[in-house]
Formats: sequence, structure tokens, C-alpha cells
Amino acid sequence: MKKLVIIFVLIVLIVIFAKSTYSKQEVTYKTQYIYSGDTLWSIACIEKSNNAYYKNKDIRYIINDIKYINNLKNSNLSEGMELKIPSY
Repeated sequence: MKKLVIIFVLIVLIVIFAKSTYSKQEVTYKTQYIYSGDTLWSIACIEKSNNAYYKNKDIRYIINDIKYINNLKNSNLSEGMELKIPSY
């Protein structure tokens, strides 16, 4: 009886895991070049409006995510810098 319960639990876990794995969209990255006057805030606003990856996300979340992905210690950007931006 215990073996049957364990097998049942394993099957349920596999089905749940398989559904969650295959239902996610693959994240790709685009390159955003920094121009004079660009800020993380302005980039985050544009991405919130035009990027499904950041749909319904708070601007502060988007800024922190971009900083994390690009290993930025602060919010200072330099002209010509390249940022990786996640997207679907």
C-alpha cells in the first residue's frame, strides 16, 4: 500500500512539474544602447509599455531587474553602454 501511495505522489509531482515547465515562455534578451540623456527610469517606462516581459510590473521592479541582469552597482549610465533587456 505504501508503494502505491509513493508512486501516486511521484506521478502527481511529475505532471505538475511538466505543466509548469512547458507553460513558461522562453526569455530572450535584446540589447539596448545608451544615448545621452537616457536613464534607467526612462528605459523602464518604455519597457513597461512595450515589453510583455514587464507587463503589469512596477517601475522600481523593472529598474532593479535591469540593474541585476547587467550587474550594475548603481543607476549611473554612460553613453554607448550596452544593456541586456529581457523579453519574450
